[in-house]
Amino acid sequence: MLHLKQHFSENKHIIDLKTSILTFLFLLFISTTTVFAQNATIKGLVLDENDQPISNVNVTYGGENGAITDLNGFYLLKIPANQEVVITFSHISNKNIQLTVKEIRPNSEFELNPVMKTDIEQIGVVELMSRKKRKRVEGITTISPEAIRKIPGANAGVETLLKSLPGVSGNNELSTQYAVRGGNYDENLVYVNEIEVYRPFLVRSGQQEGLSFVNSDLTRSVDFSAGGFQAKYGDKLSSVLDIKYRRPTSFEASADLSLLGANVSVGSKSKNGKLTGIIGLRYRDNSLFVNSKQTETNFKPTFADVQTYLTYKFNDKFELGFLGNLAINKYSYEPLTRQTNFGTLADPVALLVFYDGQEEDRYDTYFGALKGTYVVSDNYTAKLIGSIYHTKEQEYFDILAEYRIGEVNSNIGDENLGEVEFSEGIGSQLTHARNDLDALIINLEHKGIISLDEDRYEYGVKYTHEDIRDRVQEYEIIDSAGFSIRPPLEDFINDQPYNPYDSPIVPFTDIRAINDVQIDRLSGFAQWSRRTTLGNSELWLNAGVRAHSWTVNGTGIKSNTEIVFSPRAQVTLKPEWEMDMLFRLSGGLYHQPPFYRELRDSTGTVIPDVKAQQSIHIVLGNDYSFNLWGRPFTLNSELYYKKLTDVNPYTLENVRIRYRAKNNAEAYAYGADFRLAGEFVPGTESWVSVGYLKTEENIEDRGYIFRPTDQRLKFSVLFQDYVKVIPDLKLYLNLTYNTGLPGGSPSYADPYDFQTRLPDYKRVDIGVNYVIINEDKLRSSGWLSIFKELTLGAEIYNIFDVQNSITNTFVRDVSSKVQYAIPNFLTPRVFNVRATMKF
Repeated sequence: MLHLKQHFSENKHIIDLKTSILTFLFLLFISTTTVFAQNATIKGLVLDENDQPISNVNVTYGGENGAITDLNGFYLLKIPANQEVVITFSHISNKNIQLTVKEIRPNSEFELNPVMKTDIEQIGVVELMSRKKRKRVEGITTISPEAIRKIPGANAGVETLLKSLPGVSGNNELSTQYAVRGGNYDENLVYVNEIEVYRPFLVRSGQQEGLSFVNSDLTRSVDFSAGGFQAKYGDKLSSVLDIKYRRPTSFEASADLSLLGANVSVGSKSKNGKLTGIIGLRYRDNSLFVNSKQTETNFKPTFADVQTYLTYKFNDKFELGFLGNLAINKYSYEPLTRQTNFGTLADPVALLVFYDGQEEDRYDTYFGALKGTYVVSDNYTAKLIGSIYHTKEQEYFDILAEYRIGEVNSNIGDENLGEVEFSEGIGSQLTHARNDLDALIINLEHKGIISLDEDRYEYGVKYTHEDIRDRVQEYEIIDSAGFSIRPPLEDFINDQPYNPYDSPIVPFTDIRAINDVQIDRLSGFAQWSRRTTLGNSELWLNAGVRAHSWTVNGTGIKSNTEIVFSPRAQVTLKPEWEMDMLFRLSGGLYHQPPFYRELRDSTGTVIPDVKAQQSIHIVLGNDYSFNLWGRPFTLNSELYYKKLTDVNPYTLENVRIRYRAKNNAEAYAYGADFRLAGEFVPGTESWVSVGYLKTEENIEDRGYIFRPTDQRLKFSVLFQDYVKVIPDLKLYLNLTYNTGLPGGSPSYADPYDFQTRLPDYKRVDIGVNYVIINEDKLRSSGWLSIFKELTLGAEIYNIFDVQNSITNTFVRDVSSKVQYAIPNFLTPRVFNVRATMKF
């Protein structure tokens, strides 16, 4: 059988305008163009069965001289367009591959990454998008890195595109966090070049996050699984994001400049091809968004990082890679005033707040990893990965808020329209925090891949040491009409005049703790995969098991050790039908051993005997590939069910998660996801996603209530287009509609009494770019000749200026005993300009 990793990218062609309008009535224009040329380009990497590049492979076609792969397995070949061409890959240690490429369109570019075998000569016809099909066998969605760099978003990057997939939700455009199929932000695995990466601990709002770890300018491939993933991936309950950074094949440089910041990257390789390196620098400033919100502030953020990926190939057997990251995030916030109007047209109400004080946060992270890959033989490859992650975080704030709630002047034409005329309640709130955290995480991992005929065996063993030093000091004082409000606990019950009230004056909330915690983990996996046949149908089988043992120690903590086992399996069938159908059944037992945040309860106390949350996960999927309007499309459908036990309940405040550190709940999640992806416009990939989800939890057998991430309905569109008469003018659209999440509950409140929802989340981001220079429009003289590509554009975020809210602020009116849920609105319409360039 033929194993290929390939991706197809075409230039512009004519599309019927009427058909596109029927497909997307809400778009302003649909367009095409035709480019005439005589050649097409084939390029890619030649790999062995363990995904390692092979050098000195001869790539020829039709008896003509072709190309030879370099030390990194890279080749580039020009072939005639509109012809059937036979390409041959030959190498002294591997059997030949002979591929027939059918009439590639002029000026198009085709990425073809064949996998050579030592025992079987391969002859076949190239199938478009076959790499994606191979990934879909494993239940993995592949996303184009080029789309990531172009699609507009308030926090543009990999996470923005993930939120356009079914089953993935994120109701905060300033956050890089996402929830998958009812899970929370801590339930997602992220790997870069097989190295697990982490995010800061103390972030409590999206505007504080700064930059995602993943640098899209360095990215070569993006794979994502929303559940039912294989045993080779780690111990989380919800999803896997698997990123691969690229190796430059020649000198390259790029820059992306906008009002939100700048990204710059440079890459190259040595003359002998043994050393490759790429480095990226990023700077981010969210002032454009925050200064447009309802709260007037003095805001001085600085988010910056530098990343590098280096590889050195000592010989054909051994390669060493280094991944490094240094991130410095400063967040300075001084709120001044805020007015939030809410209520109804008949009874408008406003919250007016005057602030004093400021917030100073800082998150500094340092990350370094070495990965050695040794090809022991044609059938066995060994890998050794070591990484160190160090984060130093501080969260300091003292903010006094003096507020009043009152009736709003709603008389149209009145000079005081919108102002608070009558106060129904007044009060003040003082919040204080001096939180410091220092965490060091060390990983050492060995992996092996064994290939025997049609069987593939993979195993891994990993040791992790986590050392966390944490100081939590937070309090909140609430005063209303001269009375300090005590926490609603039994110690502070006021039953005057029957008994004298002599309870002390204390803060409404008060958390003080100093923790010194060490967690040692030993985990491993073993799995088997096989590709075979069932009659005339193709069949893929995968089965594996994970084991994870961890021990919690620390100052003043009683040591505790736990161990869990997680068996998993996948079965994929491709029937021998005229229709291109793929059926997949996957699932197993998934565990999430507690990280430090899950061990710490709402008082800051570490509970060492918190168990791993457990989920039985079943996913039934179908992929249907077909041609529409003469172009390729795929309809991906998945039904899923999760049964969760030993659940650790939590509350969600913006992006901060606070656990109860108790395994006192059970939960379930089920739903259906659908995605139609294809070339709605020739040469571009777009998609439409629809998802339905229901997830509830039962805490201490009190009955089922909504989980904080119960996102019932999700609809999104990601669309790319260009103008027929101006083919270098391109349009990118990102549309999202999510039904409202549960609105949370105030401090000390029973969540069973607060089952209201936030309003639906509706957002459309649009970007328009004009290509001044690209490979087809190179300038031979003048200052523009330094560019290989130059694009100027404009972006409008939240184009319809929808007021979306992320959480509620609960304000008490003592006189009427009414507690108001006041929405915290996200960003309004924002305009941005952007320039991207390659050298």
